[in-house]
Formats: sequence, structure tokens, C-alpha cells
Amino acid sequence: MTTTAAQQPRHARLPPNLAPRGLSRTEAAAYIGVSPSKFDQMVGDRRMPKPKRLDGRVVWDRMAIDRAFEALPDEGGQVSDNPWD
Repeated sequence: MTTTAAQQPRHARLPPNLAPRGLSRTEAAAYIGVSPSKFDQMVGDRRMPKPKRLDGRVVWDRMAIDRAFEALPDEGGQVSDNPWD
């Protein structure tokens, strides 16, 4: 049995080297390595960005998540300006 493009998960339709820009709540949480409930908490306390609304769906911008994640303090409490530190 063959599947059409409409039946495939939306990320499966992207080329393998192209990461999706918009992430669901579950995908966004997995992207930063936390549970969906922890991600909700981080959105609530503004450590992670709020989602964007696309019609009836909410998605998180992967690039905004990257910026928010980079702004989180390291284990010692320091925010590093240099990504190599």
C-alpha cells in the first residue's frame, strides 16, 4: 500500500537536511530536552517564547526557541555571550 504526501507526517515531507521551522508543543519540548509540562512551565515564566497562532493551530518558532535556550544560564548560573565557553 502506498501513501500519498497528504497522509505522511508533515515533517516526513521535508527534505532530510531541512529542519522544520514551526514546532508543535510536544516537538518544541523534545527539541530542548524537556517534558511538555516542563516546557509549558518555561513558556509561562518566559524562559521560552510564546507560540505563534496559525489559524486554529499554535506552533513555536524553532529559531525563537534557539535564542531563548541560548539565553538560559549555564549550570553555574552564568549566561555566556560566547557559545564556545
